Amino acid sequence: MIITRSPLRISLGGGGTDLPSYYQDHEGFLVAAAVDKYVYINLHKTFTQELIIKYSKLERVKTIDEVQHPIIRESLRYLGIDIPYLEITSMADISAGTGLGSSGSFTTGLLKALHAHRNHSIHPQALAEEACHIELNILKEPIGKQDQYIAAYGGLTCFQFHKDGSVKAWPLKVSSETLYALEDNLLLFFTGYSRSASIILKKQDDECHQNHQAMVENLHFVKELGLKSKEALEQGDLQIFGELMNIHWRYKKERSQSMSNPKINLWYEHALKNGAIGGKIVGAGGGGFLMFYTEEPIKLRKAMNEIGLQEMRFRFDFLGTRVIAQS
Repeated sequence: MIITRSPLRISLGGGGTDLPSYYQDHEGFLVAAAVDKYVYINLHKTFTQELIIKYSKLERVKTIDEVQHPIIRESLRYLGIDIPYLEITSMADISAGTGLGSSGSFTTGLLKALHAHRNHSIHPQALAEEACHIELNILKEPIGKQDQYIAAYGGLTCFQFHKDGSVKAWPLKVSSETLYALEDNLLLFFTGYSRSASIILKKQDDECHQNHQAMVENLHFVKELGLKSKEALEQGDLQIFGELMNIHWRYKKERSQSMSNPKINLWYEHALKNGAIGGKIVGAGGGGFLMFYTEEPIKLRKAMNEIGLQEMRFRFDFLGTRVIAQS
């Protein structure tokens, strides 16, 4: 039996510039952080030629081609696992469609388990690239690369996306004091809405491919905000970081009418009136989690709780996708 654990993530600046339709022409940059909420993959060898897959559905099939789950099917094909004698089960601390990068975490966790099954070790860079290849190149999902990379690496990490598709990753140079302040003062509240990131990102992807001027200029500015966010975090200036989040949210909403809705806008304004310096929807938008930076966490927590929003508390994960049990 093999169990892997892959962290979910929050974006700290520059999100959206990791889509190939943007970085292939302009290069992308963002800062992301892995959090201690996880996708778990349990892989167990069976004695009969059968593939048993348990997620929100149950599949029992004899061949890889019969597998309905696209990521599992293509991961098995990619690694050349032809004759299945496996049971694969997935679980998650947070449900999919909430903006925390669960698909990328699922893919890296699955690939890590399959490599362990074949007694292969794999570096986070290679693991992330394999996951991106399956989701972006094989399955043609109109998504970016940050989810797979931050899940593989963990920590608070900077990513530069080059025109040739290569990715440079390095740790954010943040002090312990700033790190602890972020964990205490970054608050996440669930909107109650789930959504498909692919549907929301498709508009951005299409307009970048068409070199739509407004979309490209929007992402140029967001990339600059990502670089400024990196600088603010490394200098420990969290007031500026919060203000940059607020600007980022305004530009993010301009990319799609589906990015927000009247309720989300109302909740956002309520947070600003109750101690939030800045915030945004985490992930592609349209639902999931609202994230705010505040220096009055007790006041903000109480205010959001009073209007019915549930907080999800978290700490950062610095281990990335890893095997946590093998026997």
